[in-house]
Amino acid sequence: MSQPIRLGIIGAGAIGKVHLETFAKVGAESVYVAAITDAYLPLAAQRAEEFGIKTVHENPQALLEDPEIDAVVVGVPNQFHAPLAIEALKQGKHVLLEKPMAIDAEAARTIYEAQKASGKVLMMAQQMRWTGINRAIKARVENGDLGRIYNVKTGWVRKKGIPGWGSWFTRKDMAGGGPLIDIGVHMLDLSLYLMGNPKPVSVYGSTYAEFGPERRGIGTWGTPNWDGYYDVEDLATALIKFDNGATLSLDVSWAAHAAGMSQDPFIHLMGKEGGAALIGSDGKFVTHAGDEVIESNIEPLEGEEDRVLLSKHFVECINEGKEPISSALSGYTNSRILDAIYESSRTGNEVKLNWD
Repeated sequence: MSQPIRLGIIGAGAIGKVHLETFAKVGAESVYVAAITDAYLPLAAQRAEEFGIKTVHENPQALLEDPEIDAVVVGVPNQFHAPLAIEALKQGKHVLLEKPMAIDAEAARTIYEAQKASGKVLMMAQQMRWTGINRAIKARVENGDLGRIYNVKTGWVRKKGIPGWGSWFTRKDMAGGGPLIDIGVHMLDLSLYLMGNPKPVSVYGSTYAEFGPERRGIGTWGTPNWDGYYDVEDLATALIKFDNGATLSLDVSWAAHAAGMSQDPFIHLMGKEGGAALIGSDGKFVTHAGDEVIESNIEPLEGEEDRVLLSKHFVECINEGKEPISSALSGYTNSRILDAIYESSRTGNEVKLNWD
């Protein structure tokens, strides 16, 4: 049996704590947290005491240079994803990287290239791929129940949920954008995964900031900084075309007067032979039998919780040299689409994606 992976956590905040709780469930025989750091060291020390972590490093560089660390979790504001992930790879560490991959597509590309050069595992922490219902929908797709998927509608429309007004969440220089890059990336990533990862070739989109600049639509996540500012969108909409002819429409918001719309994340997959939908935590399937429309529920697959399965997959990929299902390429692809939506909104034009 291989030795357990020695893990370092960069970022002791809310998402860092989630990873600490999750890896504790995976089991110390396969992986354990050996070190932690945070920009606010007292918080790192608190987490170390809570979770029995041996070492608190004074900064990320010290943790990344620690020869006792095999892999790291990067759970910090978006602007720091690229420099930390790239340095981790250079130091020979495997990386579990929180979404989005980076603040923009250019930074994401540098991570992708660093991963290819390093030969190390870099996995995007896209936990929605691992829920029981989404694994069940993926199984129906792979079984051929939908046939060729040619149109998808997806989104996550919150009516009042702007996080941490004035903090890094609402600053473009630190986050890269608003709900599109925050929660939209989840729906984009999951949709592409369920579609079989077709290659995006063109994007048309628009973004709007109707609530945030007026300090309306504030949610409960994050800590507001009323001395800060808001220069990101609070709603985005886009149409994406793929090399196989399929289309995907995306709608996402932190705050919107979305009358009659559910605030649950949704995906509607429309295939030639059948259709499947995710609506919150529910799954639906539809097909035709002659002239009759047949609708049924999709039951979630049994198994451990999503983040535990994600974390176990990360460990498995390290031990077996496998490419993660949420690979560096998938993160880069997501970032290219997000950038294209912002560019299309700025210019009013369709954006073509060249993959040469």
